[in-house]
Amino acid sequence: MIKGKVWKFGDNIDTDAIIPARYLNTSDPKELAAHVMEDADKDFPKKVSAGDIIVAGKNFGCGSSREHAPLAIKSAGIACVIAKDFARIFYRNAFNIGLLIFESEEASKEIEQGDELEIIPEKGLIRNLTKNKEYAVRPIPDFMQELINAGGLMNYAKKFINKKGVKK
Repeated sequence: MIKGKVWKFGDNIDTDAIIPARYLNTSDPKELAAHVMEDADKDFPKKVSAGDIIVAGKNFGCGSSREHAPLAIKSAGIACVIAKDFARIFYRNAFNIGLLIFESEEASKEIEQGDELEIIPEKGLIRNLTKNKEYAVRPIPDFMQELINAGGLMNYAKKFINKKGVKK
């Protein structure tokens, strides 16, 4: 279960808004987290807390296909992102690095900045505790949930290799 405060963003938040290109010379998670979303809200990196949740409109993560974007979000401690929909490459990159995401047009429209949410991923349930409203979303498929639980594709692969007795 996830419980956190909402940070609300609009439509078409691209990867340059998530992590500006001027910071792509590093893949250090702490450095990326220090600049996450600063082109959308310059004070966001200072205001966000571990466990917080981003809610956005349509086409979240559009633009360049860089893993830095979901990595910056995850490294900042964001528990998950809810949007009307996601750019295809961002969607896959999010799961590859272990960032939980949900698509919901209704939740995207109705949830507001500062609302407190409770999310039960395995049930596909988002509860807005502030407004006493629930949203059903498609539960994360088992394999994708395994990627999230492992912390991303690389960690999952390492565990899989170790289970099969294959040496590194």
